Amino acid sequence: VIKAFQNAFKIPELRKRLIFTGLLLIVYRLGAHITLPGIDDVALEAFFEQLMERGGNVIGFIDLFSGGAFSQMTIFALGIQPYISASIIMQLLAVIVPSLEKLSKEPDGRKKITQYTRYGTVILSIIQGITISIVLRNPENITGQAGEIVRDPNLWWHFLVVVTLTAGTSFVMWLGEQITERGIGQGISLIITVGIIAGLPGGVTTVLSNLVTRPEFGILQLVMLVGLIVIAVSVRKIPVQYGRQIRGRRVIGGQSTHLPLRVNAAGMIPIIFAITLIQFPPTVLDFLPRDWGWVTGAKALIDTGTPLWLTFYALLIIGFTYFYTAVQINPIQMAEDLQKYGGFIPGIRAGKQTADYINTTLTRITLPGAIFLAAIAVIPIMITGYLQIGSMVDGASILIVVGVVLDTMSQIESYLTVRHYEGFLKDRKLKGRRR
Repeated sequence: VIKAFQNAFKIPELRKRLIFTGLLLIVYRLGAHITLPGIDDVALEAFFEQLMERGGNVIGFIDLFSGGAFSQMTIFALGIQPYISASIIMQLLAVIVPSLEKLSKEPDGRKKITQYTRYGTVILSIIQGITISIVLRNPENITGQAGEIVRDPNLWWHFLVVVTLTAGTSFVMWLGEQITERGIGQGISLIITVGIIAGLPGGVTTVLSNLVTRPEFGILQLVMLVGLIVIAVSVRKIPVQYGRQIRGRRVIGGQSTHLPLRVNAAGMIPIIFAITLIQFPPTVLDFLPRDWGWVTGAKALIDTGTPLWLTFYALLIIGFTYFYTAVQINPIQMAEDLQKYGGFIPGIRAGKQTADYINTTLTRITLPGAIFLAAIAVIPIMITGYLQIGSMVDGASILIVVGVVLDTMSQIESYLTVRHYEGFLKDRKLKGRRR
């Protein structure tokens, strides 16, 4: 790997992209330490400690995607989550709304949808900014304990917080787009990964501490992490044969290859979307007056960690895994592409039968991937009192880091392969990536 990075800096274009990416990520991490104006840091820390005790899994997940900026209430507190939510909503609408589906297939349609996603990001940022400003002004509505986080919570402060958080999210979104366009790797994913890595020492300390003080729990954590890595890189290889074609005096084709289908093709998107939806009911109940009798009963029923909450959370993850996999992978289009270039699956007729075979295979391998995603999200919540790991963030963060690192390595590898330099892998292939 060290030699591959040395070779990477020998290519002017790749060196420029790597430096550009590094500088923008540094800017992001610097902004994640600039606190919002008028905040009492000591009171804020105490407030989040109480929140983590009540609903650490939701808060921890939100804090994960902001790189720790949410718990510190910095200008990047919202992080990239509004952009992710807007992107998911637009992808859902592109499947449901015929006009958007038609637009997405046009040559310039993706640019328009991207623009709509930006508008949606700003709208969601404003809504979340208003909510955060109200919560910070009246923390007792959430924790039930009186306290003052804001020194002077006037109308101008509310306006300033909303504008600052919205501008911060817009800037982070711009950083991600610039990294994708002019840097290396997928910008949004790299921003999330950098935030996760910033908190990596604490996670490593937790695992090592459990190995020493509670060996059985530490070993369980290690087993889960290894399982995450295996699932992240696991693929189902469908054999593909290309027929020979004679063009002039040349014989083209006749080679065998495979079509890789990832067991976890949806990545972390199902967990992101599920946690975004499931956190709304408890949050809404927190804002309702506690003297309403039914509010207390409803909150006790659907609060974070209750059996009903865990059941719906797991079902949402499994459902969104299938949905997002269907959005990302189109078996009909894959079958048409194979037929177009003279490829076929041995023993399967080209066309509809090939599409059906791919769809059936994809459905079968998606089930264990979906169940595993639900497991890494739900199991830590169920046994958090024993493991003392706080949330499902440990599993989710590892899965994100593994996927992003593999994709980034693959992109760097492609540059090195073109320039005939030795890359990360001698066979020039990475598992889980289509060539």
